[in-house]
Amino acid sequence: MAARLGVGAGAAGGVGECILEPLSLPESPGGVVAVESSPSVPCIFCEEYYPLSEQDQLLKHMIIEHKLVIADVRLVADFERYVLYWKKRFTEQPITDFCSVIRTNSEARLEEQDNYFLLCDVLPEDRLLREQLQQKRLREILEQQQRERYDTTFCSTCLFCDTEFTGNRSVLFNHMAREHAFNVGLPDNIVNCNEFLAVLQKKLDSLQCLYCERTFRDKNTLKDHMRKKQHRKINAKNREYDRFYIINYLEFGKSWEEVQSEDDRDLLDNPEEDWSDWEEHPVHAVCLFCEQQVDTTEQLHLHMQEAHGFDLLKIKSENGLKFYQQVKLVNFIRREIHQSRCYSCREKFQSKIELISHMEETKHIAFLPATSTWDQPQYYFPTYENDTLLCALSDSEDEVTAENQKEEIPVISEDISSLKALKQSSILNQLLCEENSN
Repeated sequence: MAARLGVGAGAAGGVGECILEPLSLPESPGGVVAVESSPSVPCIFCEEYYPLSEQDQLLKHMIIEHKLVIADVRLVADFERYVLYWKKRFTEQPITDFCSVIRTNSEARLEEQDNYFLLCDVLPEDRLLREQLQQKRLREILEQQQRERYDTTFCSTCLFCDTEFTGNRSVLFNHMAREHAFNVGLPDNIVNCNEFLAVLQKKLDSLQCLYCERTFRDKNTLKDHMRKKQHRKINAKNREYDRFYIINYLEFGKSWEEVQSEDDRDLLDNPEEDWSDWEEHPVHAVCLFCEQQVDTTEQLHLHMQEAHGFDLLKIKSENGLKFYQQVKLVNFIRREIHQSRCYSCREKFQSKIELISHMEETKHIAFLPATSTWDQPQYYFPTYENDTLLCALSDSEDEVTAENQKEEIPVISEDISSLKALKQSSILNQLLCEENSN
């Protein structure tokens, strides 16, 4: 049975109630199979075969044994088909018809000189082959992605708990993002999902952190490390994951980093571009007391006031809460609700539904505890990592400052009535006179 990473348990100070791992708010909206063995690829010149996963060894073999160098091999979309094509072509015509010849040790004696052959896309046939392989791979990947997006037979177990998910793959990825703060991006951007999950599971079974890729002595140590260091994410610099993201197949010879950097340059190159048609993405802020999501903070404040009798703006105004006090208050309420505990009377309930029903009936929602209870440094840290309500809070001091700036500020002018006497008695004037006299 493959090892699974569990959810963090409670610690001192209310055993079972402390939150020791990041949480995520709900977001809008296939078993893990073993990684297949890598196919073998032949040498272009001889009968040697190497697993596709050992591509570098094959390239090394062809350089040492056959003096062949393939330029920009990382830009070849399908290395196996590329090698098979040129293996056939080199049997039809001499290698010098296709490759540039690079002579090393040209000043040495003839027997000490070596000729290396460079195969690159300067050759039109090679360039055409690379582009055709890229287009073929892109079609295959898009077809695969389409099948996975609408596949309803997917079945897999969560990487971090024993929950099994069936239906669509997005259900599993959204669960891991929401419950375990493990976000690998939008499910629709992922391709070869089962293989991706198998790679991740193999790393976890090997007690390897998915982000820093360090190996630990047991799964509990690994679990604590990933939670405390917030390493529940993959290493974007690891090229092993590139094949699982559709963006890496879109442009010939470009990785996701290069595509994104080009997008950024396009923005910088057009500073005067008209942004009049700009449309902001919805905030999707989540209510403090239920799962209701709205597009604007104004709608959220109105919902909490009408549905729950909680007026955050009024509390902020009456108590003169500064920005970071608001942050701590929101995080405090989020944590108490997550733990199904009334923050007014401290009574604990079996579910959030029972808690909210109690708080609404007793009007405890509107009765906050003493400021010293929630105005604590621990509540600087968000209860939910993706809590967009925190980004929409405003500082009362900013509003006061803005009001003050509207008023006329008196300017007191400098007294220059004795400017002539000031110049004559100036120490700078005395130094200048001394300099002239010398």
